[in-house]
Amino acid sequence: MVSLELISTLRELSRSDKFYIMQILISELAQQETDLIKPNQSYPVWSPYDAVEAADTMLKVLQPAKAQDHA
Repeated sequence: MVSLELISTLRELSRSDKFYIMQILISELAQQETDLIKPNQSYPVWSPYDAVEAADTMLKVLQPAKAQDHA
């Protein structure tokens, strides 16, 4: 949990210091993300090809919008 003292200190920082802090935190988060992917391993990737149900759902959602545009 983040302390109120830390939040208060962060709020008092200048704009450039806030950006610097953000840069550090984002860099650390990105590093942690790369640690999740292990080398020489395969991972499933979703593809829109052959996603017939998804296409059908999208068409059903877009149909009322198309009718409304032409009204």
